Amino acid sequence: MDSILKVDKIEKYYGSRSSLTKAIDNLSFEVEKGEFVAIMGVSGSGKTTLLNVISTIDSVTSGHIYVDGKDVTKLKGNDLNKFRREELGFIFQDFNLLDTLTAYENIALALSIQNVNAYVIDEKVKQVAKELDIKEVLKKYPYQMSGGQKQRVASARAIVTDPKLVLADEPTGALDSKSAKMLLERFNYLNESLKATILMVTHDAFTASYASRVIFIKDGKIFKEIHKGDDTRKIFFEKIIDVVTLLGGDLNDAL
Repeated sequence: MDSILKVDKIEKYYGSRSSLTKAIDNLSFEVEKGEFVAIMGVSGSGKTTLLNVISTIDSVTSGHIYVDGKDVTKLKGNDLNKFRREELGFIFQDFNLLDTLTAYENIALALSIQNVNAYVIDEKVKQVAKELDIKEVLKKYPYQMSGGQKQRVASARAIVTDPKLVLADEPTGALDSKSAKMLLERFNYLNESLKATILMVTHDAFTASYASRVIFIKDGKIFKEIHKGDDTRKIFFEKIIDVVTLLGGDLNDAL
């Protein structure tokens, strides 16, 4: 299979020379095209920092990150902006929708920035809305939508440009259990039917159980990695809980 993401021996330090904190410690892994990978770890483990450096929101202290063979740690200026705009999709915990735009306009914005033809934009927005079951809210503003609908609109915005990699930061964190389940089932559809490559950071074992692989981070290093394989989601969930227990975190935070 083709590797979409390659993280190669990255390190990330914060602070001054007299008081350094190592957030990521010589960490390496790969994500193949079409995979759905979850990153888990207790608070302070480095999982959010990892997502930030992959998304180029932050920079690494050393090491390299490749997306579709391109070393993103070397990108600057317009090249970096172009990479973020065209090759990454972002899904945030707090939705990050623009309140003054309708759902349709929020989704279409990413394509408009790329100067995509209006007819093509209309087709793509309607298609992704159908896939995420949000056709009925396209004319609504964020304040008129439920949390689950807003997160599915945010997900539609993230994938409408056909990015190489979709990055999700605690995507179910602001949702009730029913909305979270609906969103995760849509993620599975995007991954399995549309072959979207998803890397998701979560502290929640139920959310992680929808992924095909879970990487556990502790003290900035990979602690363990498990694959779903032919397991049912219930069995995979139980295996995730077993590892969370070994991590020494608060089990209640993972349920």
